[in-house]
Amino acid sequence: MSGETDLIKLYSGRILELAADIPHNARLDDPQVSVKKRSPLCGSTVTVDLTLKDGKVADFGQDVKACALGQAAASVVGGAIIGRTPEEIQTARDALRAMLKEDGPTPPAPFDGLEVLRPAAAYKNRHASIMLSLDAASQAVEEARDSQSA
Repeated sequence: MSGETDLIKLYSGRILELAADIPHNARLDDPQVSVKKRSPLCGSTVTVDLTLKDGKVADFGQDVKACALGQAAASVVGGAIIGRTPEEIQTARDALRAMLKEDGPTPPAPFDGLEVLRPAAAYKNRHASIMLSLDAASQAVEEARDSQSA
């Protein structure tokens, strides 16, 4: 019973609020790059579309089919990603992974809203879903940067 109570606490009001209001929650009409990531464990998917201009994310859209935790992470990412560099996105991704797996520090601003997901560290089966949006965005900015230098 205690485990079930802990899981219910995990889905806090703030996580549910974030999940219900995901910024940039629509695909772009003409993205520079699209990347789809899937969590094999739970089946959650996130497709990210973005355009890089002058080394920063100029336009971003996402299609999120994930649990509330994955949706909450996508919400924070969607609200923070415009204007970010590939390095900032990769730093946020690495910090989120470390926060979940190693009790590392909260990702730096403007991705510090991901702190709300710290209680999910105890639920390893949820980590992949939480990582989807930043994993997809990290791959997308790399592909966009590579296409610009090709």
